[in-house]
Amino acid sequence: MNFKNTKLHSINSPKLWSGVLLVVISLFLTACNSQGSSENQTTYYNLPAVTNKYSEEEIVDFNSRINRGQTNRYEGLVIRNTPLLQKPSELPSALFYDSGIDIPYPEEGVKGLYITTDNLLDDEYFNYIIDYIDQTALNAVVIDFKDDYGQIIPQIESDNPLVENSVVGLVDLQEKLKIFEEKGIYPIARIVTFKDYMLANLRPDVSFTDVETGELWSADTGSLFINPFSQEVWDYNIEVAIAAAKMGFKDIQFDYVRFPEGFHDFADTLEYDIGDYASYVTEDEETEGGERVMAITDFLEYARDQLAPYGVQVSADVFGYTAVAGDAPDVRGIGQNFSQMAEHLDVISSMIYPSHWDNGFFGIDYPDLNPFDAIDEYMYSEDQALADVSNPIVTRPWLQDFTAWYKIPGTFQEYGADQVQAQIVALKQHGVHEFLLWNASGDYSEGVDYAPEITGNEFYY
Repeated sequence: MNFKNTKLHSINSPKLWSGVLLVVISLFLTACNSQGSSENQTTYYNLPAVTNKYSEEEIVDFNSRINRGQTNRYEGLVIRNTPLLQKPSELPSALFYDSGIDIPYPEEGVKGLYITTDNLLDDEYFNYIIDYIDQTALNAVVIDFKDDYGQIIPQIESDNPLVENSVVGLVDLQEKLKIFEEKGIYPIARIVTFKDYMLANLRPDVSFTDVETGELWSADTGSLFINPFSQEVWDYNIEVAIAAAKMGFKDIQFDYVRFPEGFHDFADTLEYDIGDYASYVTEDEETEGGERVMAITDFLEYARDQLAPYGVQVSADVFGYTAVAGDAPDVRGIGQNFSQMAEHLDVISSMIYPSHWDNGFFGIDYPDLNPFDAIDEYMYSEDQALADVSNPIVTRPWLQDFTAWYKIPGTFQEYGADQVQAQIVALKQHGVHEFLLWNASGDYSEGVDYAPEITGNEFYY
């Protein structure tokens, strides 16, 4: 054969490599198809036998009860009583507003007393009480930021004319907070919430008026209240609370967070706007007044959400009676439900002064004469009221450090160190280490062991 004129393809020829590549791809695809066919083959499994959960008799009985309206489709469903998600007990401080005042929560628990505005203005008294706290196990103070009259005590700035109208600027609380910071005294801002002369007089439309006269309604004590159903009233109080948090207070304590006492007896004689809560009104005696309970509970939930960015504790003062009476008509009358309120607070402070219990209450002839027994008996009721509360609430009751001179002679006693001590010991025997002392004039008993070590019956009263 003559190769002389034959033209050979170079090994680097593109045509040659293209052919080789096509062959390789073809072989690869063939292999994949072969493997895929193997993997796609149907696999059969033996499934477990299906058995009836209920017998035929049970099914017939269930259907019969459905027809009679004696059951529902969710019968037997167990609902967890704890939230699916919980806020961590501690969050980074960088997440919160920085007031510039750094006062940590007392490790041993809050042990405080109430200081009036007049006390703050009296330099001699103020220096005395600061020294007294410094020398004892006391570590906290409650101060009026918005008082019983509706006055906003310190000077604060606001674009809200309602707030501006109520500012009186009596005390430089920023200066006091710096002293508390230096001494490590935990500051609590008391916000008197729905008892408010200032706003009621300025805006009768957010208060209560007499149906017959059209005049502002006042309680037997002469107190004026603003409407807890009103969103505008909510926002007004919360703006004041936020101002306290920004100033450096570490706990916002809502007081008079309720309707007037006995409201269920005279509500029909008053004119006021119930707003969105009208749909909850009922004439059923077992649930009548539930709209008031819902309004107060919703306010606290809303307030806590609005105050969350400021890193403060949210607390509320409640009648101790609410923990004892539960869902009684007069409790629904003021809108306070102890357990429901506790779900939306960091701290709950029940006012459990022995003098405030009627003679014979708890089976005690004269509770004021038996401070240990009165507090001890009350705590059993509170423990029960909080038993099903999923929120990690702290209980910090108000204790009595005053004498109830208004009571009938023989039914009360003059209060001093022994009577205060008895109340503190009663709390401690129930595992409660936090408390607040109340004396409207600031005249507190000396010689009290505010953090007693209890062994056996050493302190039994």
